[in-house]
Amino acid sequence: MNVIDLVPILVPIACGCVLPILLAWFGIRQKMNETNKRTEIMLAAIEKNPEMDIEELMKKISPKKKLLKEKLLTKLLWGCITALLGLVLIGLGTYMGFAGGYNSADILTASCFGFVMLAIGIAFLISYFMGKKMLAKEIEAEEQLLTAQANSK
Repeated sequence: MNVIDLVPILVPIACGCVLPILLAWFGIRQKMNETNKRTEIMLAAIEKNPEMDIEELMKKISPKKKLLKEKLLTKLLWGCITALLGLVLIGLGTYMGFAGGYNSADILTASCFGFVMLAIGIAFLISYFMGKKMLAKEIEAEEQLLTAQANSK
């Protein structure tokens, strides 16, 4: 058995198992590093000035939360990107089918990935429009709060 014979087995295992685990590990590690840095900043500030308002400092160094509108716009963006990518892959599969000379497995793979990406894009778009409809009052309240905070400064 050659190493080349193992490639069709190892690539799906690496992409399906190892890659998601590494991505999750890197994400968790990044969040831990950010938390540790904020903790170090807090401790240094407390050591230099023990009478400091800790809550005010926490608000300043904590990461800003995304607004509902920003979250919905992110869903819209990803919905458009994945739906367009799905349509391109479906078009590629169709072109490969009509042009001829392509392996039928390649045509099927491009078409299947295209339909999956299109479905994911449509799900993001549905999520955006439903969220926009259901959270309209909350988004308006957030905007009024931000306007009031900007006017008070």
